[in-house]
Amino acid sequence: MIRPLWHRVRSFLRSLTGRIFLLLTIGMSLAAMLALLVAEHSRSRDFQSWRIQRVVASAEDIAHRLQRDPKRVEAMLASQQIMGAALAPEGIAVAEPDAALAKALRVRFGRGSNPEASQVPAGLCFPRQRYDPSVGAAGVVDAPRPSCWIVRFTDRTGARRSLALNLPRMERPASMMANPLYMLLIVIASAGLAIVVARIVAEPLRRLKHAAESFSLSLDPEEIPESGPEEVRAALSTFNVMQRRARAGFAERTQLLAAISHDLQTPLTRLRLRLELVENDDLRARLLQDHQAMQTLVKEGLDLAASTETQEEWSVVDIDSLLESMVEDAQDLGAPLRFSGGCGGTIRVKPNALSRCISNLVSNAIKYGGEAEVGCSRRGGRVLIHIRDKGPGIPPDQLDQMFEPFTRGASGQPGGRPGTGIGLTIARSLALTFDASVRLMNAEDGGLIATIEMKA
Repeated sequence: MIRPLWHRVRSFLRSLTGRIFLLLTIGMSLAAMLALLVAEHSRSRDFQSWRIQRVVASAEDIAHRLQRDPKRVEAMLASQQIMGAALAPEGIAVAEPDAALAKALRVRFGRGSNPEASQVPAGLCFPRQRYDPSVGAAGVVDAPRPSCWIVRFTDRTGARRSLALNLPRMERPASMMANPLYMLLIVIASAGLAIVVARIVAEPLRRLKHAAESFSLSLDPEEIPESGPEEVRAALSTFNVMQRRARAGFAERTQLLAAISHDLQTPLTRLRLRLELVENDDLRARLLQDHQAMQTLVKEGLDLAASTETQEEWSVVDIDSLLESMVEDAQDLGAPLRFSGGCGGTIRVKPNALSRCISNLVSNAIKYGGEAEVGCSRRGGRVLIHIRDKGPGIPPDQLDQMFEPFTRGASGQPGGRPGTGIGLTIARSLALTFDASVRLMNAEDGGLIATIEMKA
């Protein structure tokens, strides 16, 4: 179970879609994490800047009050009647100066203010017995003590002021980078977008691949719709031009062979007339037999060339009706052929090419097997047409060779039945024109089975 899954994953990652998916997933995930890291750093700086601004604003407010009514404000600071501000307890030193806060105070109070500032533990500014949040306000029971800053500066009167300023404690939110759930969501979202983009990007190549496969099987495939980005349309257009030129070349070859075959008919006819004048009966019979073989070879050679190039349109046919009608026509002509059963439904094929393919296989089966039967079955979304004979079969190691031109089995060797050895080649070429395949296999109880397999 694990090995097949691993093979499928490895095969996917080796494909263009898989590589684009992997690169986009990693790239977008890293970009999202980097953006999140930058955002958190910016938020941390903003938070720190906001706290400094609040401390500076508090210090500036107290300085203005002291400037207007110093004695009264000093008394209020001493008795902690001003919320958020008090006189700094004596003996507290600014051990770790806050340079950013001192700089902001210097901007507000001037260079001669010589400010000093540092955050200190809240307990130093507000002893526990003086700070009871349960009495001060609702909803702050068990709340942490406010943050406290010691701020010292020289005011405009030249007096040195030392204040303890506090703000409600505000904790920075926890970093999302430390939460694996956020990281997992980023990776999943990146992977989802990456697979969609990868499939869209690779779709034109898949279409081109399928078109190339169809072109390798048939010289008359349907042209690819030229849609998509400009580069994709150019590639598809070039491929369609290549298909048309290849078809034109094969059509020219077929026309040339047809012309040669037509031109050979006249000398072959004259040759037969002259052979009829041979007085020696035995010699005349052998010469006429050779003449007939020559005519058959020319005709089947032309059929082989024509079988690779057909402009027939695709059609939907009832497969059972087609097979039954072919069997009935053959039986009317006295052929030992019977219909073994159908598979129902319709298929999209080139009807004439399919009929010629079946006829070639049936003729081959009757020639070398004495009698034949035709049947149809379905398997895994495919339609299979079986033509079975009652002959001796073919050695397993020679089954594939039977499709090579001018190759005959043991029954076609001298002393056996005559033939040119291209009937199976023609059948296979015809099958390729409608995206089908032909294969041979020996039946377990004797005889040979030729199978035409195509899409349902």
